[in-house]
Amino acid sequence: MVASPQHVTLCGKKLKGLRHVCAFFASEEEMYEVLNPYLKEGIDVGDQVVTILESHSHTDHLAHLNEAGIEVFEAMARDQLKVLASEDSYIKDNVFVVERMYEMLREAIDGAEKSEFKHIRTMGDMYWALRNCPGTEDLIQYEARVNLLAPEHDCTLLCAYDLNQFSGRVIADVLATHSHVILGGEIHENPYYVDPVVYLQKLALRRKPESPVRMSRR
Repeated sequence: MVASPQHVTLCGKKLKGLRHVCAFFASEEEMYEVLNPYLKEGIDVGDQVVTILESHSHTDHLAHLNEAGIEVFEAMARDQLKVLASEDSYIKDNVFVVERMYEMLREAIDGAEKSEFKHIRTMGDMYWALRNCPGTEDLIQYEARVNLLAPEHDCTLLCAYDLNQFSGRVIADVLATHSHVILGGEIHENPYYVDPVVYLQKLALRRKPESPVRMSRR
């Protein structure tokens, strides 16, 4: 049986087509004002919900989801809600490897589609990139490659960035690699989105050993 289309609402708007979303937040409070309805909707409609955050923030994260009305432990027990650590995914072994993370995402999407849930929606807190682990300079290559994978599936992938932590250069690159952008609690189709093949070609030409993609705290 073919699964019905995924029902996704973000910031009060129903989304269709490619749903690779960059969400810019200035505070944790602002972040969960957007995330809680999105994640709660995923549980309510029967999606598999996967969130990835630094392990030290898991307790607070689960508390926020519980406040949103999600029965977190029941959802985790039935494998509908997964709360993963950045240290076990993005930067496993203290290194970011594009191909490894890409395959992990592909397997997660395929696994959800073959399960009772059929669809997956994710949220990745990109704070891990500020650790400057080896391979972090390849973050934007990964974000662009996700846009080659996502159109093949009915899924929703959200990447959360703290506006107070990431450099303007990174934010510009992030904008180029996401179909939608959330800013100030509102979602927009992203006019700065660039076709992934074109953008990967630009990255290959731009990257030089002496001028890597830099990330910085402010």
